[in-house]
Amino acid sequence: MTERIALLIDGDNLHHTVRNLGFEIDFKRLLQEFGTLGTIVRAYFYTRIRDNDGFHSVRPLIDWLDYNGFTVKTTPVKEHDDGEGRRKTKRSIGVDLAVDALEIARHVSHIFLLSGDGDFRRVAESVQRSGVRVTVVSSIRTSPPMASDELRRQANNFIEIDTLRKSIERPLHPNAPE
Repeated sequence: MTERIALLIDGDNLHHTVRNLGFEIDFKRLLQEFGTLGTIVRAYFYTRIRDNDGFHSVRPLIDWLDYNGFTVKTTPVKEHDDGEGRRKTKRSIGVDLAVDALEIARHVSHIFLLSGDGDFRRVAESVQRSGVRVTVVSSIRTSPPMASDELRRQANNFIEIDTLRKSIERPLHPNAPE
């Protein structure tokens, strides 16, 4: 029987990880790569967007993902004053990812979490209690490591994303400068 899997992709974390490693993700190839491991029941992609940006640099990617098999979850960036007159932003995709992980766990046997954020350790622990395996896909080759030690310890498996580079890297555009 083919394993039923879900991908939960923390877009910001993944972007910073692969940028630090010096490459970009080809999301079509990423789906193909993980599709070799089982039937992808759902591929979630989480990212933040600014409401006041007329055109956000991530918008073309969001649109492409939405039309090509991903369930895209966007969260507006929340800004606040830090008390000293400086504007700070909050990253808040965690609740959406946690709820989706708990809901999809009833329908899959394996969740691949493409994030190294240690805040997701409890999410991994919770879905594991329901019998679902969790594999974290991130990097410890970056400086500092993008995958938290706590999350790696909690996961059933850890995949160093740099080892997938050849199969998921977006090829350079033929006219792009090197």
